[in-house]
Amino acid sequence: MRYLPLTQTDRQAMLGVIGAPSVDALFADVPAAARLDGPIAGLSNHMPEMQVERLLGGMAARNLTASASPFFVGCGAYKHHVPASVDHLIQRGEFLTSYTPYQPEIAQGTLQYLFEFQTQVARLTGMEVANASMYDGSTAMTEAIFMARRITRRPKTLISAGVHPHYVAAAKTLCRFTGDELAIGTPELTPASPGHDAGWLVSQIDDRTSCVIVQNPNLFGHVADLSDLAAACHAKGALLVVVFTEVVSLGAIRSPGEMGADIVVGEGQSIGNGLNFGGPYLGLFATREKYVRQMPGRLCGETVDADGRRGFVLTLSTREQHIRREKATSNICTNSGLCSLAFTIHLTLLGELGLRKMAALNHARAVQTAEALAAVPGVTVLNGGFFNEFTVLLPTEARPVVRALAERGVLGGVSLGRLYPDQPQLANGLVVAATETVTEDDIATLAATLKEVLA
Repeated sequence: MRYLPLTQTDRQAMLGVIGAPSVDALFADVPAAARLDGPIAGLSNHMPEMQVERLLGGMAARNLTASASPFFVGCGAYKHHVPASVDHLIQRGEFLTSYTPYQPEIAQGTLQYLFEFQTQVARLTGMEVANASMYDGSTAMTEAIFMARRITRRPKTLISAGVHPHYVAAAKTLCRFTGDELAIGTPELTPASPGHDAGWLVSQIDDRTSCVIVQNPNLFGHVADLSDLAAACHAKGALLVVVFTEVVSLGAIRSPGEMGADIVVGEGQSIGNGLNFGGPYLGLFATREKYVRQMPGRLCGETVDADGRRGFVLTLSTREQHIRREKATSNICTNSGLCSLAFTIHLTLLGELGLRKMAALNHARAVQTAEALAAVPGVTVLNGGFFNEFTVLLPTEARPVVRALAERGVLGGVSLGRLYPDQPQLANGLVVAATETVTEDDIATLAATLKEVLA
């Protein structure tokens, strides 16, 4: 594709039409500290293409990548092994040519895999129905807030302190003008159960509460039985929304549906999809059948044609593109089609037994990692139980420790100070994730390097 720059005359004409004094005025909402105050170092206004490629390649080579180092980063995006067969199959022409079923009657292949995807998600979450996917876990959670308000006709949402702060930030942004009230817990590094605040949530449920949102496993890795919380919600007429960021955990722990959840949302990136520099990812959304007409997105169904042959249809589509805006449940314009296809293929290749084995291996690697870090002087592992992610308390602030580990070639986790810059009580916390891609040598390297950094 050729690069065709605009002339200054073109820019002035466009600015005149929209009424902006300058191009800089279009970025007024971006904080000054986040903006470049000049050209990128080394790049001039005019450079040959090959020289630019060489320069940018050199910049990229300075990155410490997930595949080139011991990698213990999680907190919502996880490094798992994706078989080469997944990438091979998603590139088949049958899938590429009918990426989105805008004309569903001629997109049978796409509708069939989405039907199978929905079935997989419903079974994983323990729910009765799932949609054809959302953009990502964070927007799926916000759609759950809107859905709960439509069902209960109540304005208040309680959000556990253990919910990922990026998910909370997305909800705050999308709820600014909807009338939804958000009450958010304050995270604490409680021994054995960091970030768990079921007692506070129960105490805050009243007749204005539409739903309670809790993450399981939560951001800090704590795994909880949510049955009592679900009962408390239902006793007050509120819904329980369960969020997850690590879908592989559903191969090892009780499903949210078994624990009484009404809506289950989360991130499906871990199955079939790589880290991909932060996206695109895959939002999963499931609920109980009685709420299906309030569910956002699309729902594919199975039927038979005039000749009695099995076929697939777009059964439910409550989007602005298909029905009157005031009747729409969401303005989401599509689903994460290619990502959901990769998810479906990978999970099909694994099967139920394979997923359970994968989950068990994740947990075993995390236990090994926790035991190794617990032996490092000054380090305390907080979690009493976890899946493949846990929180450690360091004797000093975690952010510089993470940087020091990276300088030594180890990506050692996510500092809570980075996620909660305004919560000084969390500054010494470090969230460590270990998946099936972690080796015993990686664990030994992390422990030895952390001991060196803390010495």
